[in-house]
Amino acid sequence: MHTDFVYTETVKNITLSADEKLIESARLRASERNTTLNALFREWLHDVAGEPDLADEFRDLMERTSYADAGRKFTREEMNER
Repeated sequence: MHTDFVYTETVKNITLSADEKLIESARLRASERNTTLNALFREWLHDVAGEPDLADEFRDLMERTSYADAGRKFTREEMNER
């Protein structure tokens, strides 16, 4: 599979080091998704750089709502009720 990319902005090449088995597993996963390891990495990098981590968002939410108090501890059964 050969893919041509047309960049509308300047891109920079980087070199990464990783375990050979890990790289091969990632290439297989990329192939299963009909894409390349490079494309998967660019997608990951975009996600990491552009979006706050969900764990960070959760921590922020917990800090903003730390004033909330149920008045008591709930039992395991109560917390698992649906």
